[in-house]
Amino acid sequence: MEHGRGLLTAAVLAAAVTLAGTPAAGAAGTASATASAASTGQARDHLVFYTPGGHARALRAVAAAGGEVLSTEPKLGYIVARAAGGAGGSAARFVEELGGNPAVAGVSSDRRIGTATATATATATATARPAAPARGTAAGPRPAGSAAREAGASLPEAGAFSRSETGAEPLAGRQWDMKMIGATAAGSHATAPGDRKVLVGVIDTGVDGRHPDIAPNFDRERSRNFVTDLPEDPTGAELDGPCEFKGCKDPADWDDDGHGTHVASTIASPVNGLGIAGVAPGVTLVNLRAGQDSGLFFLKPSLDALTYAADSGIDVVNMSYYVDPWLFNCAANPADSKAEQLEQRGVITGMQRALDYARKRGVTLISAIGNGSTDLGRPKTDTTSPDYPAEAARVRKVDNSCLNVPAESKGVISVSAVGPSGRKAYYSDYGTEQTDLAAPGGDEYDGGAGFDVTRTVLAAVPEHVVRAQGLLAKDGRPTSTSVVRDCQGGTCAYYQYLAGTSMAAPHATGVAAILVSRFGEPGRFREGAGWDELTMPPADVERLLYASATRKACPSPRTYVYRYEQAKERHTCEGGKTRNGFYGRGVVDAARAAAVDHH
Repeated sequence: MEHGRGLLTAAVLAAAVTLAGTPAAGAAGTASATASAASTGQARDHLVFYTPGGHARALRAVAAAGGEVLSTEPKLGYIVARAAGGAGGSAARFVEELGGNPAVAGVSSDRRIGTATATATATATATARPAAPARGTAAGPRPAGSAAREAGASLPEAGAFSRSETGAEPLAGRQWDMKMIGATAAGSHATAPGDRKVLVGVIDTGVDGRHPDIAPNFDRERSRNFVTDLPEDPTGAELDGPCEFKGCKDPADWDDDGHGTHVASTIASPVNGLGIAGVAPGVTLVNLRAGQDSGLFFLKPSLDALTYAADSGIDVVNMSYYVDPWLFNCAANPADSKAEQLEQRGVITGMQRALDYARKRGVTLISAIGNGSTDLGRPKTDTTSPDYPAEAARVRKVDNSCLNVPAESKGVISVSAVGPSGRKAYYSDYGTEQTDLAAPGGDEYDGGAGFDVTRTVLAAVPEHVVRAQGLLAKDGRPTSTSVVRDCQGGTCAYYQYLAGTSMAAPHATGVAAILVSRFGEPGRFREGAGWDELTMPPADVERLLYASATRKACPSPRTYVYRYEQAKERHTCEGGKTRNGFYGRGVVDAARAAAVDHH
């Protein structure tokens, strides 16, 4: 998974402490965090997923357990119910009582409960607070040191670099990732840049719709923000920090983290003579924000985003994250309490229903596979869950019955990451059952000459994010090699090098958008606009994504040894050239997608 806490590995944040080396809290940590949340006296809302035909029985079960029914979502089959807070673990008892009812398939806490205090709300400024480092799979076994190496460094203005090919964007020479998949001015951009009628939803931390290299393709009218910023978690630890906008509700064209903007840029930054171009520079971007500023992605916003995507004609969605607070969701893990098991069942059930709902309505679903350097077919331990509230994580044993959601959910195309040489990135998760495709995600150590940030992926970043991270001088010049500024015709824009399967997935999403642009049929009719959308069955998009991918065999020998800094890891690739655990059906290829035959 990627950013949020989900799937990002950021080159500029690589000096942060890695979770793999962080002592995990014990079971007592979870108990104390839960008790702290309960002692606040706040009521807690829950999503109660009922079985087919079980709505009425589930309503009675909620009432019998002392809960209050707030609403029902029949599209996905769940009830929003409120349980009393206070000391004594009454919320946990509410969940456990519901769990004994055969009409209840799972119960997950809706963690958006509560409102920000007046003192937490602040007027937005040009310098929003810095994004929190990624946690969870995102961190993986990240080596330390990159940020320190960049301190005090600076780059020439991007305009000083000549264009590498006729008609290319100013920073095209830095886009090794686009060259790898043929998404260049001389490649797919010339023949299949994408159609504006194709709508690509970015379910992430938000998209900076005002960024000069995103704005031309950004649909503000369709975009939505499904989260409310939370300054603190129930333990009092900082979560999103002070709110930038009234009511802690960011506009639908805002991104305080930068992750979602980077993803959107890779998909569809336009060809406009500034900065870079995305894989499909002619398609339309829609922000479907489901991630907190902190990078956490809770269940309810994800359900809302997927439902909205299905109902509003979105063609493809990119999900570069996993659903918090569980990295691995286990339906019946003896290491978890009954309430925790029910919560994880709720995540598995709820997301699968939302994904099914979206796919049946024409949405192709693409996810980052994760950055934990883990064979997802053989997971053994989870040291990062639950990652909310703070300090609740503990070490627990897991197995292949436990799922990373949405990467391992049904109907989702999961993407692993490769570096500039084409090898699987050291941080990328893998697995013969889980890996569907591979795409450029970056690998700072893929070159044999030590750390190099330019081996990661360059894409757009909001200026206020890198400024708050201390990566710009007062006059706007980058002070880190991880940030690039391009100024053309009096307009300046910023770009950042990041690595992760979060960066790989949007390459696949862009290729999917090219396929829908080529083969999609008129979707819905809008008064005054006519047939202004295209649609294509997700099964056909998936088939052509696989058919157009460049097959890539396992390395020889199959066990590859990764060496970086002082670390050494061994990952074993299983399967044949047509499908294997490192590369799935192959590396996505925009040039081949631009020429592939529908039949």
